[in-house]
Amino acid sequence: MDRWDDGPSAPEAEPTGIAAGGAPRPNRGLAGPRAEKAVSLALQGGGAHGAFTWGVLDALIEDGRLAFEAITGASAGAMNAVVMTHGWLKGGPDGARAQLEAFWRQVSLDGDLTETQQNVFDGVLRFWKRTPVAEFWKAVASPYSANPLNINPLKRALEETVDFAALRAADTAPLFISATNVWTGKIAVFEGRDLTPDHVMASACLPTVFQAVEIDGVPYWDGGYLGNPPLYPLYHGAETRDILLVQINPVERRETPRTPEAIRDRLNEITFNGNLLRELRAIDFVQGLIEDGALKPEQYRPVRLHRIDGSGGLDDYGAATKLKPQWPFLQSLRDAGRAAGQAWLARHFDAVGRESTLDLRAMYA
Repeated sequence: MDRWDDGPSAPEAEPTGIAAGGAPRPNRGLAGPRAEKAVSLALQGGGAHGAFTWGVLDALIEDGRLAFEAITGASAGAMNAVVMTHGWLKGGPDGARAQLEAFWRQVSLDGDLTETQQNVFDGVLRFWKRTPVAEFWKAVASPYSANPLNINPLKRALEETVDFAALRAADTAPLFISATNVWTGKIAVFEGRDLTPDHVMASACLPTVFQAVEIDGVPYWDGGYLGNPPLYPLYHGAETRDILLVQINPVERRETPRTPEAIRDRLNEITFNGNLLRELRAIDFVQGLIEDGALKPEQYRPVRLHRIDGSGGLDDYGAATKLKPQWPFLQSLRDAGRAAGQAWLARHFDAVGRESTLDLRAMYA
C-alpha cells in the first residue's frame, strides 16, 4: 500500500458534510442528488461476463445513495467505467444507465453491426472456441492470420458511444485503466485525462483473439493479466477509504477440473485473479500493522474493502462463455448483476464509511 503523505503533494480533500449515517457526504465524483456516501469502484474484467458488472452498476445507480469518487478497471471493467462516466456527463444517473445499456446492446452479436462485420466477428469467435479442429489450428494460427482485418466491434461501439474528447476534458471521477505492456511484461495504468479508444481497447485486448493494440509504438494486451483491476491507483486517487470491488472471476470452485477445457477454464480464472489477490494480501498485511500499532494511521491509510461478486449468478458459466456476446445472454448476466447489487446494498450499505464488509483474513484462511 502506498504511503499517504500529508504534506503539500497530497491531494487536497474537498469540503464534505456529514450524512445521517455518520459518513462523509460526497460532493465530488459521480454523485446523484440522493447520494449519502462515497466509494471508489474497482471493476474487474471478464469479456462478456462484464455484463454482470453492468447490472451491478445499474442497480447502484438506480438506488442513488452511493457516489463514485474514483474508478479503476481492466478489460470489460474499463469499458463499463468509461461508458458509465460519459453517460453521467451527458445525462446524470439516468444518462449513465442508458449509456451502459446502449453500449452492451451495440457490442452484442445481435446489435447493429453490418452483416459482413457480424459474420466475420462471429467466425473469429467460433474459430477460437474449444473444438478439436480449433485446438489444432491454434497451434499454427494467430489473430494476425485468423483475423487479418483485426475486426473488433468493441472499438466501433466505444467510438459511437463515448465522446473521448469530452471525457478527457471533464472534471469528474478519476479513471484508471490498466493494460499489459507486451515488451516489458509490466502493468501500464492510463488515466482519464489521457484516454482514447485505443487505451480502452488495449485494456481489453485478449491476445488469442485480437492483435496487440499499439500506443505510441508500444504494443499492449489485456490489463487483466497484471491488474484485474489494479487497486493501488485508488490510494492517492480518491479521498474516500471505501473501495467497492466488483469481481466476476470466481476465486473458489469446489471441484477438480478433469477435462482439457475445464482445466484451461480454471487456469484462466486463477490467472486473471492472481494479481488482485496479491494486492488484497498486501492490504491485509498493512491493515494488520496499523491495527498492531506498528504503523501510524496518520501516515498510512487504512482501507475499507467491500465486494460484490458473481457467486451464484456466474457459477454455471465457464471461461469459454466470456466469448458469448449474444444479447439474451448479456441480458441474463445484467439481471444477475442487478440482483447481486441490490442484495449487497440491502445487507451492507450501512457499513460503508464505517467498516469493511470483505473479511480478507477469512478469505485467505
